[in-house]
Amino acid sequence: MNMNQNIHSENFKIGMLGGGQLGRMTLQEAYNLNLHIDILDPSANAPCKTLANEFVCGDFKDFETVYNFGKDKQVITIEFEDVNADALAELEKEGVLVYPQPRVLKLIQDKGLQKEFYQKNNIPSSAFQLIESKAEIEDANLKFPIFQKLRKSGYDGYGVQSLKDPHKLSKAFDAPSVLEEAVDLDKELSVIVARNKSGEVVHFPLVELEFNKEANMVEFLFSPAAVSSEIESKAYQLAADVIEKLDMVGLLAVEMFLDRSGKLMVNEVAPRAHNSGHQSIEGNYTSQFAQHLRAILDLPLGDTGIKEPSVMLNLLGEKDANGEAVYIGMDEALKHPGVYPHLYGKEMVKPFRKMGHITVVNKELKQAKSIATKIKQQVKVSAKKR
Repeated sequence: MNMNQNIHSENFKIGMLGGGQLGRMTLQEAYNLNLHIDILDPSANAPCKTLANEFVCGDFKDFETVYNFGKDKQVITIEFEDVNADALAELEKEGVLVYPQPRVLKLIQDKGLQKEFYQKNNIPSSAFQLIESKAEIEDANLKFPIFQKLRKSGYDGYGVQSLKDPHKLSKAFDAPSVLEEAVDLDKELSVIVARNKSGEVVHFPLVELEFNKEANMVEFLFSPAAVSSEIESKAYQLAADVIEKLDMVGLLAVEMFLDRSGKLMVNEVAPRAHNSGHQSIEGNYTSQFAQHLRAILDLPLGDTGIKEPSVMLNLLGEKDANGEAVYIGMDEALKHPGVYPHLYGKEMVKPFRKMGHITVVNKELKQAKSIATKIKQQVKVSAKKR
């Protein structure tokens, strides 16, 4: 960053592609530094609409829309990676700083290219095979059960499914995909790591994830993770290897598998703020959203130490909920100590849609887990009855 530019001035324009909950929480941190962030999102009622410096309703997958949005900005970033990277590459050529860089985005947007990147760079990940169509699955040279992941446009459990039998493939995707062998899983873990243009790299403490099996989405997060110091050190080194080998500037969530033999491997990465870092708002000295802004503006990266152990609970729409959102039990949840709700401003609820999260902090992780478990029973996101 050219420090002759006053990043706190309204003349210094930052653009963000995506106006969902990640953008909303980024904007909340941006106010503390008097940063001016414009948002581009296809939804007229996106969570960022009322918080952005300027909100533009438009398709972030369309070349001209993204190019025109970005050409008067000093810096462009994202809160969602499925955007038009070609338009971002053109803006980068014209002198706009784009973080994460378009070449990184193009690689991460394609799960097949991601897996090949790990293979080429000796980054451990599960055995895989790339296919073009459903017809190739039966002859895959992998041990079933396997997971099929669409190469493009999958996120939050969408575009991913388990295939248990090579002869029962009626539900398989008939599209370019990655096939991965199932891991004999002990834990799912995540490290969020940041890197600025100056090359400074800082990681957040390792967290442990617990999934809602029906929705294939994170339900609970525990910080810190219950693993050995050896596993923890390996996880940090692995996350640093990935962001450095990508030569990426910004924030990178590195999701990992720990198998029952103690082997650590990369599952997937996301080049942005991530669901596995939400607890950092209250649980850590620097939140992932503040760290993202520091990284893209080439500011010194913040202290990521844990202030108090924390548990994060995702608030998902009930499986039969369709319509105007109603939050049930929030008053009961707020009676517990150390409870911090974050509602994302989404007017409409759908089954398993992320509607918010609640973080519980406590001096004892066991107590935070106990409170979060009670809150899970108390708080529901349903639809308004007509």
